[in-house]
Amino acid sequence: MSTTPAAYPNAREGRQHFRDLLDAAEMGVPATVTRDRHTSAVLDAARLRDHLALVCPSRAQVVAENAGWSVLIPGQPLAADGGTFEEAIDEMVLALRDYAEAWIDRLRTAPNHEQNWGLVQLITLSSDDQLASWLTA
Repeated sequence: MSTTPAAYPNAREGRQHFRDLLDAAEMGVPATVTRDRHTSAVLDAARLRDHLALVCPSRAQVVAENAGWSVLIPGQPLAADGGTFEEAIDEMVLALRDYAEAWIDRLRTAPNHEQNWGLVQLITLSSDDQLASWLTA
């Protein structure tokens, strides 16, 4: 596999060179397919996830309250509570998963949610442990 960009001008060529697209993505080389004047990128999921975690910090706020802990992400419709710090983080991971599912199903076109594309990608590409680490970084 060459280390030059893998750019295919149409879906047919992209299908014919699918292995090359995946190899390029794995190596971090730009890989694209154009269909009907729309170009899509093929990316290595782990690289994308790591990049999104860097450029999209959680800014989560964790607050100790009388009965336990609360977690919220300012500017996002996300909050969770738990009896312990760990339970609150676990609940926030579940809330993030629920939000990503709702975003994919119906919120992605809502004006106040469509900008959360990167957050949803990060959520879906992350394990629960990765999300918990992202929240507490």
